[in-house]
Amino acid sequence: MRELLVVLLGSLLFLTACRGDVKMTADAVEDRASMPGLDASVVTTLISDSGITRYRITTQTWQIYDKATPVYWEFPDGIYLEKFNADLDIDTWLRSDYAYYDEEAQVWELRGHVRSMNADSEFFETPQLFWNQKTERIHSDSSISITRESSIIQGVGFDSNQELTKYTILNPTGVFPVKE
Repeated sequence: MRELLVVLLGSLLFLTACRGDVKMTADAVEDRASMPGLDASVVTTLISDSGITRYRITTQTWQIYDKATPVYWEFPDGIYLEKFNADLDIDTWLRSDYAYYDEEAQVWELRGHVRSMNADSEFFETPQLFWNQKTERIHSDSSISITRESSIIQGVGFDSNQELTKYTILNPTGVFPVKE
């Protein structure tokens, strides 16, 4: 009798749970431009050119706002970029706590502990920089520190080629060794 009661009670709960008169709905999306079309977590991607791997991008969060004007990508948890040489060794790298990419203008904004190493092993640190892919230039109006083999150059504002090998510090400071 007890077993029959358990079976009847289970069947009653099952039938009650299967009733179709409770509808679950979500509110309509009013502003599609404010929602990412892609929201990916823990991403590592390789970028190649002519079949040769050139870059690796790693990020915790990659959001693409494909209905926004302008279309943009956002990396709220930061980004790490590696550029490879012909032997697939890491030639240069760049890291920031936050990144934003304007797809139409082809301009990157990197913020928060932006750090980079160029092919000459010079180490760059700044709180913010902009990389314009159309003009192939990097610039910043923020403080900059460049650690070289024999000196540290500091200043406010800089302009550079995208490889960070030919640059101008706008308001330089620092200690420079001088050969007599």
